[in-house]
Amino acid sequence: MNLPTQIEANAPLPNGGILARLLDIFVIAVGALIATPVRTIPGQAGYDSALIAFALLFAFVVFPLFGMYRSARRNLFWRCVCVPAIIWLAVLCAALACVCLLHAPYLPAASWFAEWALLSGLGLIACRLLDSALSLKLADKTGNLRSVAIVGSGAHCRQLLRKVETSSDSLYQVAAIFDTAPGLAEMPENARAFRDRERFAAYLRRHGVDELWLALPLSEEKTIREFTRLFRQDLINIRFIPDVSGLALFDGEMVNLDGTSAINLVGSPLSSESIAQKDVFDRIFALLAVLAVSPVLIVVALAIKLTSRGPVLFKQLRKGANGRVFKIYKFRSMRVHTQTEGVLTQATRDDPRITRVGAFLRRTSLDELPQFFNVLRGEMSVVGPRPHAIEHDSLYQDIVDGYIHRYRVKPGITGWAQVNGFRGETDRIEKMQKRVECDLYYLSNWSLRLDLRIVVATIFKGLIHRNAY
Repeated sequence: MNLPTQIEANAPLPNGGILARLLDIFVIAVGALIATPVRTIPGQAGYDSALIAFALLFAFVVFPLFGMYRSARRNLFWRCVCVPAIIWLAVLCAALACVCLLHAPYLPAASWFAEWALLSGLGLIACRLLDSALSLKLADKTGNLRSVAIVGSGAHCRQLLRKVETSSDSLYQVAAIFDTAPGLAEMPENARAFRDRERFAAYLRRHGVDELWLALPLSEEKTIREFTRLFRQDLINIRFIPDVSGLALFDGEMVNLDGTSAINLVGSPLSSESIAQKDVFDRIFALLAVLAVSPVLIVVALAIKLTSRGPVLFKQLRKGANGRVFKIYKFRSMRVHTQTEGVLTQATRDDPRITRVGAFLRRTSLDELPQFFNVLRGEMSVVGPRPHAIEHDSLYQDIVDGYIHRYRVKPGITGWAQVNGFRGETDRIEKMQKRVECDLYYLSNWSLRLDLRIVVATIFKGLIHRNAY
């Protein structure tokens, strides 16, 4: 489970880092002013100003969503150089796309645009490095790295140790572990392991350990009481981080409900911040994708119209996040045919309903391209569980474990299941079960890096597949 709010070390700066955000806006604006364009087209400067305005707006809104204002103490190159550079380039592309939509022939002067991107990018990176240097210096002066002792064993304790060790901004260092059972294969560096309670307590008192974390299952009430009583005369913070792995579907995240702490046993696996990050990524990626493949969209639409009768787009009702129904868009790949209401026949190999153009579109996944418009409408994500026909939802949700939880996020154009080979016809329950297992894994392990990994895998190996027909 995730650590409680009070031991999250990577929370944003106060007021969302408003001073840091204003400094970034200043850096971007100054970079644009220093890189003065040379214009020969009358009136073009106005669109340059619009480009700068869009970039400033997007930077102000998007930067906090991607953790730009969290003080980095580890992985400095990634956090202080790579992340700012990637997000800044994405903001520039989004701003340029917006101005192009307003003024189709617009193209900024290449030298000015490149100089602005470079100067502002270097300025943003310098701000991140300065912030990290100041944070590290302050941490050294105040000695705010807190030592922690953990009581627990097994997978839950190992997971907690990994989170502390791998967190890029952790303010905690594990000093000692009381292993309640032989369940820890590896010990953190500079940490002592104990099985004797009195020696464990003496070590914590001698070294002035700041906090004691009880990483125990709910059934270990007796052990919890014993350790609480053992340190009743000590000024040490004692925190209970319960092991709810046997109860929670996803990580049992600690949430705050109007001042009352609660643990999610069955709930959305993504926090509101993660959903916002994913939504920003989706909209920017979809907008750039539509602009990039617009010639392909036109060619495919003409090919469908000229080779078979019927509409270019196929529309079908699907379920989205929280079970909301929406219309999904695809390029039509089948001949127009009558269909019994409430009955859906999946496409099979050598299906006579599929046109020659449609067969090519299905093999290459080009029929899915119109779904980028679903993403722009906020109905789908670029990456997520693939939406199934409502008739299939009604069939599988009662017989496939965990099927209903695919609805906890927006469905995606591609997903973890698809890049792992689980796509196409689901003629056996086992196939659908494997697909759902992949979807649940994705929900439990979501990150922007995983989304990018799936997008890259889709481009290189997921577009064409033997099961796509």
